[in-house]
Amino acid sequence: MPDTPVRFAVLGCGRIGKMHAEMLARQVPGASVSVVFDVVEAAAQAVAGDLGVRVASSLDDAVNAEDVDAVAICTSTDTHVDAMVAAAVAGRAIFCEKPISLDLAEVDRGLNAVADAGVKLQIGFNRRFDPSHKAVADAVQHGAVGDVHLCSITSRDPGPPPIEYIRVSGGMFNDMTIHDFDMARYVTGSDVVEVYARGAVRVDPAIGEAGDIDTGVVLLTHANGALTTIDNSRRAAYGYDQRVEAFGNLGKAASDNYHDFNSVLATEAGYRRPPLQNFFLERYGQSYLDQWAAFLDYVRSDVASPASGADGRAPLVIAQAAQRSMTENRPVRIAEIDN
Repeated sequence: MPDTPVRFAVLGCGRIGKMHAEMLARQVPGASVSVVFDVVEAAAQAVAGDLGVRVASSLDDAVNAEDVDAVAICTSTDTHVDAMVAAAVAGRAIFCEKPISLDLAEVDRGLNAVADAGVKLQIGFNRRFDPSHKAVADAVQHGAVGDVHLCSITSRDPGPPPIEYIRVSGGMFNDMTIHDFDMARYVTGSDVVEVYARGAVRVDPAIGEAGDIDTGVVLLTHANGALTTIDNSRRAAYGYDQRVEAFGNLGKAASDNYHDFNSVLATEAGYRRPPLQNFFLERYGQSYLDQWAAFLDYVRSDVASPASGADGRAPLVIAQAAQRSMTENRPVRIAEIDN
């Protein structure tokens, strides 16, 4: 019922899990947290103590608890599918952070379990719910820009993550650009059929020594003929650079950067503006709240998932095609990866 809170088990109490647990317990109307679980018991105890909820003794204990309606999977990527399968078998609605897995066979195992159980699933592509990015996608969907010819996505972080994280991230395409692969499909409304990617190490040689890149450009060809360009960097000296534009025969729709505040000083010396927001929680804080509101609406009604299992799978295929394209220095058809 709409007035009955959706009760969550939050799995994983690291940075993202802690954030989601706090939002569900304190900031999302119609949601509550019943139980948390983490293999690091101290992390679970810290979150549980802050929120006044209990700690589950195991994954199965958490997903099968009688006072749980839905599960938020915020554990490490390599454990997502096992948690998804356990939650599906328990008959719980599932929210799973991206990526589902770095292994497509594992992704399919999780999605098959969800389909067999008939439970609801939403993947954590929060940028779909950013008001500015969503306005671009809505403009395309409603025909305001006409037939989309070009989509342009810029995603540059203010600084790279620790090298320890880089080594286990699955590579920049799987870790960072995956948001942009999803955004390309979301904004254009069309699947990707071909990928051409180039990458370089321009920020930190240690990232290259860890086997990754920190600078990349990707060209996507969509089934409807649109082209998307994506440019990424692990370090933008001026802040968190996040822009999306859709260009069509009738015009364009664009989502620009967010500044700390929106004043402009204009003098004979030129124009001065405040810096860009410098952290993902500042730039995308509202998107996380709107994401949860959409999940509750999805759980309580017959609407389609706003970020389905198929939506979670497709960017992983694109990422694998991008990696092969960069390695082999050629365009790669999606059918080569997923046939």
